[in-house]
Amino acid sequence: MRSTGIWALALTSLLSTQAFAVELPGKGVTVKPLQSTLAEESFQTELVNRALVKLGYDVQPTDEVEYNIAYTSIASGDATYMAVNWDPLQTDMYQSAGGDKKFYRQGAYITNAAQGYLIDKKTADQYHISDISQLKDPKLAKLFDADGDGKADLAGCEPGWVCGNVINTHIKAYGLSNTVTQNQGNYSAIIADTLTRYKQGKPVLYFTWTPYWVSDELAPGRDVVWLTVPFSASPGSLKDNDTALPNGKNYGFSVNNEHIVANKQWAEANPAAAKLFAIMKLPLADVNAQNLRMHKGENSAADIQRHVDGWIKAHQATFDGWITTAAAAAK
Repeated sequence: MRSTGIWALALTSLLSTQAFAVELPGKGVTVKPLQSTLAEESFQTELVNRALVKLGYDVQPTDEVEYNIAYTSIASGDATYMAVNWDPLQTDMYQSAGGDKKFYRQGAYITNAAQGYLIDKKTADQYHISDISQLKDPKLAKLFDADGDGKADLAGCEPGWVCGNVINTHIKAYGLSNTVTQNQGNYSAIIADTLTRYKQGKPVLYFTWTPYWVSDELAPGRDVVWLTVPFSASPGSLKDNDTALPNGKNYGFSVNNEHIVANKQWAEANPAAAKLFAIMKLPLADVNAQNLRMHKGENSAADIQRHVDGWIKAHQATFDGWITTAAAAAK
């Protein structure tokens, strides 16, 4: 009799486990994530992937593509989502690929992402440089000349990134065409060269953003200073956008939020994933810190997965709450 009771208890436990497995909302559903070619976006993407796996989804390896390809692929249904929709910076890409008719976008995953121009504090203090328009002066611009052509070399964006268009718009609007050159190419390589120059005591002028490791390595206020711009100037549909902050300072770029953006039809068919995308929030400082670890050598796929493990363990209640809330949305 006793053994029968134990067997019954075991059967009940097995059935409940099987029932839970069946109840996972993502069971049998494939997810194809995308991110840009910037390796430092992997952490925030893999955290979303991990949550989707917990919900039972079959998450494929993340493909790296250019942003414009990511938008068109998600809009067409060839891919499922990406976690790096910059708003308002990438408004034109988002809209041209179909906007709200094609994409599901709710909530803000990472907030208060800043962008702009910085120079080393030593040069800023010595020459009283606080606004990028001061580089119209050839003598000041020449301080940042790295290739000997007499013009300031600005470490800029990768081709295809919207920030490169914004920088070119600024150079033209502020009368800097004859004194400043935006160097474009692989950003990681360009900024590594900038850091080397800084460590050699040479003046540096560069564009960067948060979350990224640069502002942990070259701390604003301590090592470098942000440059203001004389007025707002943006390309495309953002041309009338006022980039001034509430405190009156204008750094040329609006403060952005990063959203998780997914194929709308897929999201409507998968309410658990849609709810997850809407409620996940990742502190910008946590991404900065993880990106710095990558910069210092912990940059393999295994390292990034370990970083994700560590973040989840440190925020287990938050992570579990996401899963519970998302799963409930499917019922």
